[in-house]
Amino acid sequence: MNKPKTLQQAIRYFSDEQVCIDTVAALRWPNGPICPKCAHNEHYYLASQRRWKCKECYKQFSVKVGTIFEDSAIPLDKWLAALWMLVNCKNGISSYEVGRALGITQKSAWFVLHRLRLAIQNASMNKMGGEGKLIEVDETFIGGAARYMHADKRKRRITETGTKDKIAVQGILERGGEVRAAVVGNRKKHALQTNIRAHVKAGSAIYTDALMSYQGLKQEGFAHQVIDHAEKYVDGQIHTNGLENFWSLVKRGLKGTYISVEPFHLFRYIDEQVYRYNNRGSKEVPVNDGQRFQKALSQIAGKRLTFAEVTGKVQETAC
Repeated sequence: MNKPKTLQQAIRYFSDEQVCIDTVAALRWPNGPICPKCAHNEHYYLASQRRWKCKECYKQFSVKVGTIFEDSAIPLDKWLAALWMLVNCKNGISSYEVGRALGITQKSAWFVLHRLRLAIQNASMNKMGGEGKLIEVDETFIGGAARYMHADKRKRRITETGTKDKIAVQGILERGGEVRAAVVGNRKKHALQTNIRAHVKAGSAIYTDALMSYQGLKQEGFAHQVIDHAEKYVDGQIHTNGLENFWSLVKRGLKGTYISVEPFHLFRYIDEQVYRYNNRGSKEVPVNDGQRFQKALSQIAGKRLTFAEVTGKVQETAC
């Protein structure tokens, strides 16, 4: 059977556990399985247990070891179905929906989704832009609207008007390229410009709004131009409308699908939307659901997130 391109095809294709194992193994080990204990590449396959045994150290290992699936009793067909829905539902999918669809508890579905968000996290250290490249930089605030809160919660969480009790997120978009977004501590010059220098090459043309924190970017080697939103939103090619589109997608998912997101986990939901946006395809280079899924599945190795880490009981380790 050809690789699935729709959810229905994917459910049929991955209904066999061995097909799931073969698919994940082929992406992890293109040249054959490698022992995670000693890195030896000679092994036996124990068909009855669906795992391998290393000829060197004699340790047994499954395809889940060393991936986000490790130590999970949930079968791979459910993991892969959850991954398919996460990367292909434009506004995201809630843990309640995943739990009902896969026949697992909401708590398990919540944990599954957070582990999958770690897999699709963009950890690229390559800088964006360069000579002749156009970069948009903008920030937004994410937090609950006071008028929708219960009076007790509003009294506890809303201490001032404006953006005081909301979380600042900065986005950087290369026109015709990818977007990156990260939770920042505040909108002060040091925080915003440090993030720009970490992700954008000197010499890039940067467009921002009139926020004072962006002053001085020209001295940092960027061709910086400003659009003052108090006067207009577009002045030729000077605008941040690309990022405004991205923010609308982020907030549509947070407000319409996830409803309530703790600040502790906000970066995970931002990473999720960044992945979908960067892999949405275009008329020139179309990307279907199957290709978006395959790319996400290829990123599962070398990443681990325990329940203690995701609930904040221990510090999360860097991957």
